[in-house]
Amino acid sequence: MSMTSETTMLLWSVVLGLVQLVIASMAVNRDVGLPYNLSSRDVPPAAQVGTIGGRLVRAFNNFRETFGFFAVAVLLVAVLNRADHTSLLGAQLYFWARLVYVPVYALGIQVVRTIVWAVSIVGLVMVLLAAFGAA
Repeated sequence: MSMTSETTMLLWSVVLGLVQLVIASMAVNRDVGLPYNLSSRDVPPAAQVGTIGGRLVRAFNNFRETFGFFAVAVLLVAVLNRADHTSLLGAQLYFWARLVYVPVYALGIQVVRTIVWAVSIVGLVMVLLAAFGAA
């Protein structure tokens, strides 16, 4: 199987997820301290996770909630050879919306955050529809 544009977007989405994980981890580490993060974490940290750190963790968790569905949809499009303009646009919408979502969430831009999330879901559904052959 060769790399399609959709699988390229999937690959970049994996990179985005890893970058989000590292950024969120660094922010939490800054807030609660390295000694706590090196511990077994049996007790809550002495310091609270700050606003930005909390937002970055929640943005990453939100990414994880949708990424599995996106990955399966893209892989099905590739395996079933159903890639088309709809699946490509959907994969691009998903990736770019998820990329924009991180700073929008970190900055606390509430309404825009929801709109950007909705765009990513529309993209995911577009890929899924293509996998069904309904696009």
